[in-house]
Amino acid sequence: MSVYDELTSVQRCLDDLSRSVGRLEQQLGSGGLEIRRVRTDADHLRESVALLRQAASAAPRTRPDLVTISDTPYDLSLWTDSDDEGLGARDRRAP
Repeated sequence: MSVYDELTSVQRCLDDLSRSVGRLEQQLGSGGLEIRRVRTDADHLRESVALLRQAASAAPRTRPDLVTISDTPYDLSLWTDSDDEGLGARDRRAP
């Protein structure tokens, strides 16, 4: 998955969390310390994901430099001092 897909997935989960916390607040009341802490933590997570989304969109998408490989044949004089790998030397037979 791409970064944007992952951030969207996290955002959906945070939306679900926020709805669940809202239902808990209705059932338990919003005055308790515990539910206020959960609400505050959920809000902090939402802010953090928003910051991540901004950082991901601002990050430069660098692409490695492409190297063009010519279709012209190589100069055969480059290979005069090498053996064919795995085939043995030209003047000898393979075992």
